[in-house]
Amino acid sequence: MSNDEKKTILVVEDDEALMLGLEENLRFEGYEVLTATDGEQGLKLALEKKPDLVLLDIVLPSMTGFQVCRNLREQGSRVPVIMLTARGEEVDKITGFDMGADDYVTKPFSIRELVARVKALMKRAEKRADSGVRYKFGDFVLDLRARTLKKSGRKDEEIELTRTEFELLACFLANESKALSREQLLDKVWGTQYLGTQRSLDTFVSSLRSKIEEDPKKPHFIQTVHGVGYKLVR
Repeated sequence: MSNDEKKTILVVEDDEALMLGLEENLRFEGYEVLTATDGEQGLKLALEKKPDLVLLDIVLPSMTGFQVCRNLREQGSRVPVIMLTARGEEVDKITGFDMGADDYVTKPFSIRELVARVKALMKRAEKRADSGVRYKFGDFVLDLRARTLKKSGRKDEEIELTRTEFELLACFLANESKALSREQLLDKVWGTQYLGTQRSLDTFVSSLRSKIEEDPKKPHFIQTVHGVGYKLVR
């Protein structure tokens, strides 16, 4: 990676040994690295320095990673965020996505896995959406140019989606009524370098359903195809 192409990553982590290890390995991969050891400092750096990606621990002094992520989104930042968490519970992952996180990595993790996720997320963030496509399904309109999801009514309501939820929904709509395997979805949305599990995909689908389905437990749009994966029907 040349100096002209260098991307900046902000690492917000209060474990000094882990933070130094991440900083060293990310610099070796060619990234510029900023660091913060508490939530308030991390939020300040993210807003002022505008990094290309944030690695954000959940349990931090002064402000949790959830709060940092929510504040970033409320202030208009769309920087890709990967949560670093020692928690493996589904509810924590869903909470992170609801706050606007794009991905998560559960500790302990390998540097190889983390770097692969960083590269995949940055690649997705750099993609330019097809400017002419708008998908309509039910009362919803997904606009790839504006990167918005709106629900029609007396007053159009914009549904907040994370970057990953947006791209996952766009993938479903581009392959309407087609059963997609979990492997296909991981490749299409995350890229071939992604080393996450199929369980990660299921978590994103669950979060997306909670935002577009009238009854997420009995989904109409995103249907499970047993033994295969998922499909979207209008």
